[in-house]
Amino acid sequence: MNATDLSLLVDYNYWARDRVLAAVAPLAADAFTRDMGNSFRSIRDTLTHIYSAEWVWYTRWLGTSPTKALPLDQFSDVAALSDGWSVLETDIRRFVAAQDEAGIVRVYDYTLFSGQARRSPFWQMLQHVVNHGSYHRGQVTTMLRQLGAAPPASLDLIAFYRELEGK
Repeated sequence: MNATDLSLLVDYNYWARDRVLAAVAPLAADAFTRDMGNSFRSIRDTLTHIYSAEWVWYTRWLGTSPTKALPLDQFSDVAALSDGWSVLETDIRRFVAAQDEAGIVRVYDYTLFSGQARRSPFWQMLQHVVNHGSYHRGQVTTMLRQLGAAPPASLDLIAFYRELEGK
């Protein structure tokens, strides 16, 4: 894993996030927060969970281990979530761009919500953040279909690469 690979993963992560937010934006407020019986009950809660996980990992990279996730009702609507996520995206992109070879392999000590101590290299943590987001974006896609709403355009990594190549 090198700086270019990590930067590309970050680009993919926010490309896919933006596609999901565009698909969710037309939803009525009650559809955005409707209990869909998923692992996180609503589309809002699932998206907030993705945001919160990114925030938790970013905070760990800065040297602090949060003791709990952010509240799932932190964002009242898609616009508020999008605005908040844009700020976090800027912070994460800046942090990733600043990593040299030593930063990429740097091992971070952190504490899980359970209190257990862990250690992971930065590149694995960042890969996890992107993979975690992919998993939950898939759940949001399913919830959109259950609501009868249009799903996002393809979120596949290969679709991202093809778009980059202009194919």
